[in-house]
Amino acid sequence: MGRLIPCILGFSQGACLTLEFAARNARRFGAVIGFSGGLIGPEGTPRDYTGSFEGTPVFLGSSDVDPHVPKRRVDETAAAFTRLGAQVTKRIYPGMGHTVSADEIAHARVLLDTVLASPAAR
Repeated sequence: MGRLIPCILGFSQGACLTLEFAARNARRFGAVIGFSGGLIGPEGTPRDYTGSFEGTPVFLGSSDVDPHVPKRRVDETAAAFTRLGAQVTKRIYPGMGHTVSADEIAHARVLLDTVLASPAAR
């Protein structure tokens, strides 16, 4: 088996930590997945991260009414990752609340299956 490319993911606080870690350590990952999370810090926090995701697929899923993660934070996170060269898919689910949906899990499964099927995983 070849060298596996790491994938990182999280939900809620775990997603916030996952996304902040990835942004501060931008490089090629197999995938980065954030369910109901965003970059950490108060409004106006500079997002001047360095490095490149080199096309890493990133999935961000959240609700438009999440009481813990405002939609604008998810939008800001998507923009920061795009600037760093990630291929971002952002899904905002109307009225979902603070949870993970079956649709989000399906998107994550596709990303993870793609990484596992890649030549680097063999």
